[in-house]
Amino acid sequence: MDDLRKFVRYFGPYKKHLIFGTLCVLASVAIGLLVPVLVGRAVDDLRANLTWEKLARYALLILGVSFVSGFFLFLQRLVLIGMSRHVEYDLRRDFYAHLQRQPLSFFQSHRIGDLMARATNDLSAARQLAGPAIMYSLQTLFVILIVLPLMLRISVRLTLLLFVTMPLVSLTVKYLGQQIHLRFEKIQDFFAQISARAQENFTGVRVVRAYAQEEAEIEAFNRLNQQYAERNLSLVRISAAMRPLLQLLIGLGFVLIIWYGGTLAARGEITVGGFTEFNLYLARLIWPLIAMGYVVNLYQRGTASLKRINAIFAVRPSIADAIHPQADPPISGQIEFRRLTFGYHEHAPAVLRGIDLTIEAGRTVAFVGRTGSGKSTLLNLIPRILDPPPGTVFIDGVDVRERPLSQIRASIGYAPQEPFLFSETLAENIAFGVEGASREEIEWAAEVAGLMDDVRAFPAGFETVVGERGITLSGGQKQRVTLARAIIRRPRILILDDALSSVDSYTEEKILARLREVMRQRTSIIVSHRISTVRDADVIYVLDDGEIIESGTHEELLARGGEYAALYERQLLEEELATS
Repeated sequence: MDDLRKFVRYFGPYKKHLIFGTLCVLASVAIGLLVPVLVGRAVDDLRANLTWEKLARYALLILGVSFVSGFFLFLQRLVLIGMSRHVEYDLRRDFYAHLQRQPLSFFQSHRIGDLMARATNDLSAARQLAGPAIMYSLQTLFVILIVLPLMLRISVRLTLLLFVTMPLVSLTVKYLGQQIHLRFEKIQDFFAQISARAQENFTGVRVVRAYAQEEAEIEAFNRLNQQYAERNLSLVRISAAMRPLLQLLIGLGFVLIIWYGGTLAARGEITVGGFTEFNLYLARLIWPLIAMGYVVNLYQRGTASLKRINAIFAVRPSIADAIHPQADPPISGQIEFRRLTFGYHEHAPAVLRGIDLTIEAGRTVAFVGRTGSGKSTLLNLIPRILDPPPGTVFIDGVDVRERPLSQIRASIGYAPQEPFLFSETLAENIAFGVEGASREEIEWAAEVAGLMDDVRAFPAGFETVVGERGITLSGGQKQRVTLARAIIRRPRILILDDALSSVDSYTEEKILARLREVMRQRTSIIVSHRISTVRDADVIYVLDDGEIIESGTHEELLARGGEYAALYERQLLEEELATS
């Protein structure tokens, strides 16, 4: 019920739709139930005195009533089903926005395929609960509330016979409804597994083909698909049994009514017209009573899906704005780490220890070190992609946890270690995050990133669609597009996390020459395995096992003969061996 209470909030903006739709249902049912009244009167009237004039009058009346009832039936579907689409839109919007607010750790613990399943199948089931389930429930309620008094007016004994099989109907609906809920919940969980498996395979298609695992993956997917089909068939058997069982039980009650009602009509205790009218009311009751089973089916599916959706909504973003964030003063670019010790989890070992340094605004700082020494982790703490401990990371003297996330991230241009491109054009990928970027700005960013020669070689230039994750581009081209994306923002802080690792040395040198002018105007932080990338930095920090073991300019570090000098010697040797 808690899941339903949360769902009901989405009906708030559509109260008028719900009220008007309910009135349309009432009007359709009430007007439609005039047909049995007219038919009953027509039978008695025409038996007494049959004329063409009377026949035509009754026929036109019944036709008119049916038309008006059908018009309100059309309106109820238009309004209530339309309302359900609006509710689905709002729910999907909030679900997507909630995912966007989640930190990186959330997506590391939740499979993308599972999230996609919740955003599609589960939301569709919730929409059925918001539209058809409400509409058919109202129809059933109004038909029963109006028909029963009319039937009692004709014959109390006949009406009571209708309830002989009702306890069996209720028990059937209760038991099968529970089975549908349990099975549908398991099916949705399994569908999430299939979605996740397919998403991983499509994303890693190059690896699958490189290792000739196509047949093995097809076989594994077929096994999952077979299990999914079997689980669905178990649900189909339950769903398929519900309607025939209800029809059988309701039909038994109708047989009793027709047998006993025929006897009453033969004795003259009720008129033939009254008995005809009663039977037409019975006919109108058939669908609402059967619809109970359909509504229970929708309800159980919908509540199972709402439980899965609300499980995601219940996950509060672990990285969020402070209650009273400090938006002032504007960011100029000074960054300070104060006795920073950081681990990914509360009980996980620290990956950074005792980091204590200040980067003045407008300076260029570089971090080098072995793989796994904590360089990328340190950079991710600045824009709060990872959340630092309180009082350890400051921008312009203000704790990053106290500044609005939007302000911090709008002030940072970030080229990550692993470039990611969207299935859009080159221009759209470069201008991502900059509203209304002009072609001149895009071309400037591409020129600085050393991408213009490649763009000129593409037949469509900047309008070239790069494919999913930039699959049509090389690793170096993707890195340069990502670099251009960071530059075009003209940020106060520029972070380059090994952003040129896939670029050859010659191209790297040309890019760095252009970047120096850009970096002079802002705080720049560079991470790289190549000494050539960082040698011109104002200060170079050497990280090892999460600690700063050396710092200074390129010349100062070489003169000390420590880890940095050893790294430099190794790279010189590698270059000599590569050219020999």
